[in-house]
This record gives sequence, C-alpha cells and structure tokens, in this order.
Amino acid sequence: MEDAPLILTLGFDAASFTHLDAMRRRHFPAERNFIPAHLTLFHHLPGEREQDIAATLRSVARDVAPIPLAVTGLRFLGRGTACEIHAPRLAELRRDLAARWRDHLTPQDAQGFRAHVTIQNKVPAAEARATFETLRAEFSPFAATGTGLLLWRYRGGPWEEAGTFPFGGDAPLQSAPRAPSVD
Repeated sequence: MEDAPLILTLGFDAASFTHLDAMRRRHFPAERNFIPAHLTLFHHLPGEREQDIAATLRSVARDVAPIPLAVTGLRFLGRGTACEIHAPRLAELRRDLAARWRDHLTPQDAQGFRAHVTIQNKVPAAEARATFETLRAEFSPFAATGTGLLLWRYRGGPWEEAGTFPFGGDAPLQSAPRAPSVD
C-alpha cells in the first residue's frame, strides 16, 4: 500500500500541452522545474487511499466527455505568472470530486478552485513582473481540451505516475516520464 501523497491533474490535448510546456520550460527556473506544465485539481490526496481514489477516477472519467478549455489570459502571481483557464465543466467535475473526498481534503484543496497552469514561479519579483509584461504583450487566447485525469505520487522530487483515466473511458492515454501529457 502506498502512503506517498497523491496529486491529481488534468491531461491536455497534445498541441495545448506542447505549447504550455514550452512556455514553462522557457520561463520556470530550470533548477526548480522538475515537472512539466500541468493543471492541478488536487494538491494532496491521501496516498493510503490510492486504490479507492483510482476506482473513483476510473468510474467518473468513463462518463465524462473531453472538456473544452479556454486559455483566456495571464495572472500575475507576485513571483511568477500563470495562464488562466476558463472551464465551467472542469469546475463542476472538480466540485463533484471534492464533495466525494471532502473528509480527506487538505485546507488548500478544500478552498476555492481557480484553474490555471503555472508558467513561472519562485523568481524575484522584478523578474516575475518583467516576464508577466512580456508574456502579456504577446499573449493570444486559445482553446484547449481536457482529455483525462492523471494521478501522481509525490515523494519530494519529480512526480511518479500512479494512473491515467481518459475521459470516455476507452481511449488510450499516452504519458511520458517527464510529461503528464494525455492524447
């Protein structure tokens, strides 16, 4: 039985993932960039409940169609930048999962959800502001698709894959050791 905390993220269509991950690789401090671009749904689920969580994700994902996402703008984080994601169906799915797991959520995961992909973080404020202004000047909104759910184990470094759960339940998901990518 695993006891490492679990992280749940959204898988993206390949083109959107490639674009977001390229932005992250370009702007996130290399010495801290252990994981690729991702949209975190839950930051810390109990590892000892991995089998139950995976069963829930398998069941839920089977009945969910791919989710349209709108990457609408950028958010300044103080020490970084994130892409803002507008996705009412994703917010609804996350609310449903939070209700199922409410007794096991950390305070961070129990609070409100603001979908985003962090492109840069943990840099000096002046560098963060400069990156934000540069990205904002060249940013164009774009559409993306959420294609499934990705479950990860966190052991203090790069994440370890713990499961992939495609929306619709029957399409195979591709993932790579470096990238939580879903096709």
